[in-house]
Amino acid sequence: MQVSVESTGNLERRVILSLPAGDVEAQIGSRLREIAHNVRIKGFRPGKVPTKVVEQRYGGQVRAEIVDGLLRQGLDQAVRENELRVAGLPQVTPGEDAAEGELKYVAAVELVPEFGDLDMTKLEVVRHTAEVTDADIDRMLENLRQQRGSWSKVERAAKAGDLVNVETYSILDGARMPAEGVEKTSTVLGTAAMYPEVEAALAGMQAGDEKTLDVTLPADWHAVQFAGKTLTSTFKLGEVFEQTLPDIDAAFIRSFGVKSGDIEQFKADIRSNLERELKGALMNRLRREVGDQLVAAYKDVELPPRLVENEANALQANAAEQARRQGQQLNADPSAFQEAARKRVLVGLLVGEVARRNDLRLESERLNETMRLIASTYEQPEQVIALYRNDQQLMQGLQNRVMEEQVIDWIAERAQHAEQALSFQDALNS
Repeated sequence: MQVSVESTGNLERRVILSLPAGDVEAQIGSRLREIAHNVRIKGFRPGKVPTKVVEQRYGGQVRAEIVDGLLRQGLDQAVRENELRVAGLPQVTPGEDAAEGELKYVAAVELVPEFGDLDMTKLEVVRHTAEVTDADIDRMLENLRQQRGSWSKVERAAKAGDLVNVETYSILDGARMPAEGVEKTSTVLGTAAMYPEVEAALAGMQAGDEKTLDVTLPADWHAVQFAGKTLTSTFKLGEVFEQTLPDIDAAFIRSFGVKSGDIEQFKADIRSNLERELKGALMNRLRREVGDQLVAAYKDVELPPRLVENEANALQANAAEQARRQGQQLNADPSAFQEAARKRVLVGLLVGEVARRNDLRLESERLNETMRLIASTYEQPEQVIALYRNDQQLMQGLQNRVMEEQVIDWIAERAQHAEQALSFQDALNS
């Protein structure tokens, strides 16, 4: 195999890989013969499957595996011999002008930029703190009662806390929405699920009542053609339901998996769950805080263009999927995510570089603790742990997450930092 490297930019390299076709075919043939010897195909005796049959069934897969393995070897050689520090995955395409008896491939490789001095003591980081209080536990108990509450129809005016059915249509710029019929929805008054002026109008109405009012849409409305505009909406109240909440007794507590039905044990379990949630929220805040500081300090560093482009595409795809799940449509191309993508790539590369320069290694204790915390949120935690241990992709994702958190903590400890206390609720609203 012949391997050569060409520079196509400050952070871009072109790796040319030439594979002798004869060697490739020999490896493919050897692998197919091995398969023919061991494979079981209906209608043929073991070890007697014709080569043509094996080739038809497995030839494409075997060829792809052999070529892929050789290309990886060639790329590893190029990286090692040229001391390349690769960022992201190489983009491999068939090469042109291959000589007779040769298979040619070209890999577009991007490199980690030179960051220069990485002095984390120059950063100024705000580290938020919070704790779970008895009031937070009481609030969660009330939320659980709300979740287990039952609804019964009432014949009275709607008020805060009631579940109401609503039919509505709107007029905007002379056009009716929907064009025919009405939109039907349900909401609990007082939860701010609808605009304040709408909830205020619905309170006090009885089933069958109608009201018309003007509603101004936010400037950041998802449908940009309607953003900031005022529409005239007509609301008709349907059925009204009142909620009845269960008592916090032994039966209620057992329904959440606390076999003893003991209130103190239940509160202890709630505290543990809230503390786990709080820990994650504080880490997210710290990750964002450190990330913002890194971006500000290294904003002028040149980044691999394709890596940024791929990240923008991924962000756009995620946003589009979220919009789809909410019954909306995202009207934005990847360019709208370019700045966010650049920041994510910059922070990711910096975190990796900090880890490399300071020889930071994944802490197995921290990894196991995180895995146990994740598993504890499921009914059968041991099965979840086994799933992670047996799924390489899942485990790799978890390792990456834990390693990132380690580096973020390491940076925050060495930066100039101040603590800011938050309530549990404020800490979660991040």
